[in-house]
Amino acid sequence: MNCALVRFGTVAAAFATALVAAAPASAEKISNPVAVFAGLDKITGRIISFDVYIDETVQFGALQVTPRVCYTRPPTEPPLTDAFIEVDEITLNRTVKRIFTGWMFAASPGLHAVDHAVYDVWLTDCKTTSPVAPPGNR
Repeated sequence: MNCALVRFGTVAAAFATALVAAAPASAEKISNPVAVFAGLDKITGRIISFDVYIDETVQFGALQVTPRVCYTRPPTEPPLTDAFIEVDEITLNRTVKRIFTGWMFAASPGLHAVDHAVYDVWLTDCKTTSPVAPPGNR
């Protein structure tokens, strides 16, 4: 009986190892050419959505937003949208000051959003196309 339990345990362990080895690897990230942001003007209370092409800089109020990459997952995977962003502030004396460099996650906007005294900016999505013309076509 003891030998049967040992054999069963060995077979069960081998089966579990085979299942883990056969499990598909996590899906590759999909790189997108457009990042979608929401911006809040705290003075007026208005929220706007704006598209920004990768490596393009767009001004929102006193902030300049530049996405460097924007990743999504395949539709068959759980959604996970993230982007590496740089945000600069144009001060009143016209100097540019970097206020944010890092990853933003669309699923957790409060985690890594830009929280400025007057403006908030956060990632909402990544897309393959935009109604806004690419920077080279303007």
